[in-house]
Amino acid sequence: MRFIRFAHPDGPRTGVLTSDTSYVDVTDLVPTLGAEALADGTLDRIAEHDLAMRAPAPVRDVDLLPPIDRPGKIVCVGLNYAKHAEESGALPPAEPILFMKDPACVVGPEADIRIPPGSAATDYEVELAIVIGRRALYLADETAARSVIAGYAISNDVSERDWQLNRGGQWDKGKSFPTFNPFGPWFATAHGVPDPGNLAISLRVNGELRQSSSTGDMIHGITKLVWYISQCMELSPGDIINTGTPEGVGMGSHPPRYLAAGDVIDAEIEGLGRQTCRITAT
Repeated sequence: MRFIRFAHPDGPRTGVLTSDTSYVDVTDLVPTLGAEALADGTLDRIAEHDLAMRAPAPVRDVDLLPPIDRPGKIVCVGLNYAKHAEESGALPPAEPILFMKDPACVVGPEADIRIPPGSAATDYEVELAIVIGRRALYLADETAARSVIAGYAISNDVSERDWQLNRGGQWDKGKSFPTFNPFGPWFATAHGVPDPGNLAISLRVNGELRQSSSTGDMIHGITKLVWYISQCMELSPGDIINTGTPEGVGMGSHPPRYLAAGDVIDAEIEGLGRQTCRITAT
């Protein structure tokens, strides 16, 4: 199943997609698509309901919100695509490189991305996001890791490269500015994405294709990442793992091609939809 969250005068509502362009309202069944709904089996129970009697409505008529309400934490994986590591001049990492983003930077799939004051190095990174559905700590193996994945969505790990690379310390500094993680348009449950390790992934800036790859180019695969992260921190329902970005980021161009106010980004992953965000100045 594929879930959306959308704005409404009475408060955020939840929908299930009946096609890429239409949905039915299921707010009565899942008022908030967040940690509790992911953990208590709510989504499985919705699958047992007959939604055919509900009137579909066009997705274009609603303002989409992040499909997961109030993510707990965002764990990110750096240099996790072979060709991206190559364009960055780095060797493929023997173990996953981890850093964090502030969950407060998550915005919807149609929100504006705001360039920080004085920035001339704001960059894009389309990524497959894993959504955790069960507590995970010290998982035994990758089979156990698969069982805690609730589903998948699109993330854009927007990055301010000067703060990330030139201001000392760790990468986190360039990753958590407000609006720096557009998320969605929808959340697809795991059983609806049978082969997440083989999905087309792409990003365009002003219609120009900048990133075009497959999740099959990941150095460390999806279940390995979940298993590995569980060895050094506890994962909880509603947590997000951004699994890395393919080649073609602005920093990798010669000279670099960073974002400017007025640019429009389209990020897309096979089976997970497309998000479209405009770049604005702060």
